[in-house]
Amino acid sequence: MDDDKQDQLLPIANVGRVMKQRLPPTARVSKEAKQRMQECATEFISFVTSEASNKCRKENRKALNGDDVCWALSSLGFDDYADTTVRYLHKYREAEREKADQKKATDTDKVNRDEESNHTTCQAVQQQTDQIPEPTTLEFRFL
Repeated sequence: MDDDKQDQLLPIANVGRVMKQRLPPTARVSKEAKQRMQECATEFISFVTSEASNKCRKENRKALNGDDVCWALSSLGFDDYADTTVRYLHKYREAEREKADQKKATDTDKVNRDEESNHTTCQAVQQQTDQIPEPTTLEFRFL
């Protein structure tokens, strides 16, 4: 297989890992089986992505998103995959929202702690400056 075609395929190690997850632990997968699955999976992804891309082009959009992929799966007759992918996409987005909310809460807590720390520091500096005696005034008299 030439290098250009190989560069367009999914990584064979990942394909083999996914295949082994669905097989008994003692099962072995030949290199040829991995290569065939690699080619089929790559072709399937290209097929679905092409359909989603055509939809985006018709809608004058440049970015393809998860909803477009779900639509493409369904429109190509892969309804079971589409349903599963929609559920996964929903859970993924929910998890990302929660993660963003947690980060925002953490950032807010950090800002509040920093403000409290700055306030405490300002109070300490003020107390220290309050303890500095007033400078003595010197009077000069000329005789």
